[in-house]
Amino acid sequence: MFGLLELKGKTWIVRAFQLLLNASLVILALILCYYLVCELCTIIKEVFLGNNNVHSVLENVLAFFLYFVFISMIVKYFCENDHFPLRYLLYIGITGSIRFIIVNHDNTSDNLYLSLSILVLVISYVLLAPGLLRAGKEGEAND
Repeated sequence: MFGLLELKGKTWIVRAFQLLLNASLVILALILCYYLVCELCTIIKEVFLGNNNVHSVLENVLAFFLYFVFISMIVKYFCENDHFPLRYLLYIGITGSIRFIIVNHDNTSDNLYLSLSILVLVISYVLLAPGLLRAGKEGEAND
């Protein structure tokens, strides 16, 4: 009897936290959409006003894509039934590091460390890939 009450209590708590998480992700997505539109307006202004500083425009474009990636991650979370695949975190780490190297290419030692972190992330993805292939084959066998 107590086990059933504990189970019901835990499912209520889990549902409450899941609702809180989903609501905060929706709010975060709306905030990111606002900043995405602001960044797009800034890019359009700089392009049409004839900004000759290419690095400034490039930084804004990269910031735009960062907002876009985070919004797409939130969408992917909801599309995957409240699950976020590990490979997307690795993608974000790799692309974010590459973007940072593109924009801030002045310090060579930082670029070396970022390149090593990219290498570690790629190796992690390669080690993760066989498990993803097995899971995909099992999913096909069950269909």
